Amino acid sequence: MLRQYHEIKKQYPGTLLFFRLGDFYELFFDDALIGSREMEITLTARQKESGNPVPMCGVPFHAAPGYITKLVRKGYRVAICEQTEDAGAGTKLVRREVVRVVTPGTALENQLLEAKENSYLAALCGAGEGMGLALVDLSTGEFLATQASGEEAWERLREQLEIFAPREIIYPGSLAPLWKSPEGRETSPTGAALTRLDDWIFGVDHADSLLRTHLGGGQGVSSLEGYGLAGKSWAIAACGAALHYIKETQRSQATHLREIGYFEPADHLLLDAPTVVNLELVSATGGSARHTLFGVLDETETGMGARLLRQWLLRPAIRRAVIEARLAAVAELRGSAILRDQLRAGLGRMGDLERLSGRVTMGRANARDLLALGQSFRQIPGLRQSLGAATAELLSELTGELDELTDLRQLIEQAIADDPPVATNEPGMIRDGYHAELDELRSLARSGKSYIAAIEARERGRTGISSLKVKFNNVFGYFIEISNANRDRVPADYERKQTLVNAERYTTPELKEYERKVLGAEERIIALEIEIFGQIRQAIAREIGRLQRVSRAVAQLDVLASLAEVAARRNYVCPTLHDGDEIEIHDGRHPVIETLGERFVPNDLAVNNTTDRLLIITGPNMGGKSVFLKQNALIVIMAQAGSFVPARAARIAIVDRIFTRVGASDNLAQGRSTFMVEMTETANILNTATPRSLILLDEVGRGTATFDGLSLAWAIAEYLHDHPRHSARTLFATHYHELTELAKLRPGVRNYQVAVSESEGQIVFLRKVLPGSASKSYGIEVARLAGLPGQVVERAKEILVNLEQNELDVTGKPKFARHLRRSARNDSQLSFLDGIGEE
Repeated sequence: MLRQYHEIKKQYPGTLLFFRLGDFYELFFDDALIGSREMEITLTARQKESGNPVPMCGVPFHAAPGYITKLVRKGYRVAICEQTEDAGAGTKLVRREVVRVVTPGTALENQLLEAKENSYLAALCGAGEGMGLALVDLSTGEFLATQASGEEAWERLREQLEIFAPREIIYPGSLAPLWKSPEGRETSPTGAALTRLDDWIFGVDHADSLLRTHLGGGQGVSSLEGYGLAGKSWAIAACGAALHYIKETQRSQATHLREIGYFEPADHLLLDAPTVVNLELVSATGGSARHTLFGVLDETETGMGARLLRQWLLRPAIRRAVIEARLAAVAELRGSAILRDQLRAGLGRMGDLERLSGRVTMGRANARDLLALGQSFRQIPGLRQSLGAATAELLSELTGELDELTDLRQLIEQAIADDPPVATNEPGMIRDGYHAELDELRSLARSGKSYIAAIEARERGRTGISSLKVKFNNVFGYFIEISNANRDRVPADYERKQTLVNAERYTTPELKEYERKVLGAEERIIALEIEIFGQIRQAIAREIGRLQRVSRAVAQLDVLASLAEVAARRNYVCPTLHDGDEIEIHDGRHPVIETLGERFVPNDLAVNNTTDRLLIITGPNMGGKSVFLKQNALIVIMAQAGSFVPARAARIAIVDRIFTRVGASDNLAQGRSTFMVEMTETANILNTATPRSLILLDEVGRGTATFDGLSLAWAIAEYLHDHPRHSARTLFATHYHELTELAKLRPGVRNYQVAVSESEGQIVFLRKVLPGSASKSYGIEVARLAGLPGQVVERAKEILVNLEQNELDVTGKPKFARHLRRSARNDSQLSFLDGIGEE
């Protein structure tokens, strides 16, 4: 057995081998050491008496999914090795083989999938002249690809990795240096598990042949041109490697991977990783998931709808026709509460068609999954009826995609029991009346005792032997037992089976036939149900194309209804999209902050590429500068995703990229300070922005010395205004009041301030953005509100007076001498600044 284990283990290096032994999965040697530690189970050993014990640990097969989930979440790959034949008599070694390898990027277990997030496997390949990227969500069948060329190929594809956030990245050994940290560890940009494969798997010829054979619904295709891959050799190589890996690990043809969607990064509004984080699009820094843009807009009823909404927010559209089609559909649903409620009620009774379909084609669906499909199919006629009078073009198109799948629904209703078991190897999956042989076997199993009793009564009457018994044992099966005293009354058609001391045992043709049927009835019932269920699942899998079209249509309906519901609840308006350069927002609001209970003060924005190109925004901390910057970016993202927006009116020019430089933190893992991170992100903005971009800069330069920071901020602002290629629309919030002088020197610079009311040393944040520049930062007042000791606040005011009056000491440095007489109490508590600069 251990030799068998080693042979199988050699075929699956880099995995933890779950080796089936009876009712347990066992791990041996190093796998056992890792498994016992990571699964927190007892480590034991085999062959202890040999002096060379074999470490081992194990888990019951019925509990294995939970343990596998724990391991995969920690980044391990688990190879599941099953017994593929029944154990016979004697010492024969049963055949075993790996039936599946569970990896972070290929997991189909519900415990490993987030209902509202995609689970992508990424394949990356290429060299200096170009690189390719494929992204596959095995749970839904989504298959995407792109490529980039030139020196910036890796940067472009890394941005896509950050957006899609795959769970696992496969790559050839030649790309290993990409993941090396300064300490020599392998780390991915998104925290994904990294899996290195042989370089030949990423060969273009191998990939092209594999893809052409696989695509086209399993029929094969003559060319990949129809998938947008003509001449895209790097993308083809990445797609082929992803498909190869899936087939090798899943031991399945994955027929639901039917189409490849090739895209260019420029096909969507590009949001880099810092922007996604800073704007809290899908995750909140230290807050609730509801306190994100996704959390506010997500009123979807299905998992597939939630995932699509998330995709629309992370990759908003840039094609005006696509955006306006979505907005028109949202407008119609917002205007009809009855239609919206009908749709949402029907959607709420639907399962996750995408993932259920994926489980069917991968052979992982159980009978309850099929019932969920049937329940979902029953909602489609109602959805079609509700949408019958819809006039929006997109709603009409989606209605046409809603195949009612009547044949599949009827198959499930006729074949699957109402309350089937979870496992697919247990009886009770198939409905009574669906299969004649199965019904007969079940009847035998259920009525065995009464049938035997009837035979016994009949034979007693026929023979006149009142002591006649019909019995059963595991050796001889069913038999009729008659005492020796009645041996002369045995009928001629009885066949002697066994002689005992005091009795004889017989059988009859009827008993033989019954025995043949009933002895294997339970086993046959299970085998037959497994066979029938497999046929039903395959029949549904053959219609996967229809299922996927319906899934996509239902997901879009769910998103549109969700956006309409939110727009109605929160009084959002339909934005106007145009191809010019002006972004005009009237009474705009932050979509997340306005939900937190406090009264929100709306603000206007007017920015373009000419007269209002660079807005310098000054004002105190806590005054609302950052909120103003973020809310305008969020409104643009919402508009281009197809959502109504929180404003009185909005006119949005199509934006190709949004950049944010808001806050920073040390990246100690890569040895980069706060200021280095700040400058790296700013450099990316200056080198990448276009006139169609929108840039948000908040306190650039604050991470270094004051004069250095001011100099950099000034130069950056000038560059953004002057450079013809990168003169993007920019909102620049700063405490460097000197920057407001730029408005006198550059025609496209405008000054704005966040208003504050000051009375008797007290300040009130009005949070209103108005033309002009703030006279001071109010930093000391904010510090007082934060609870700094009064002595510190008063001393800071003294120092500020000296600095503002340009009082210098004999060396020309700012003077920190006191102008106010200390009290006796203060004399005993000297400031750490006492004496500095005094003459």
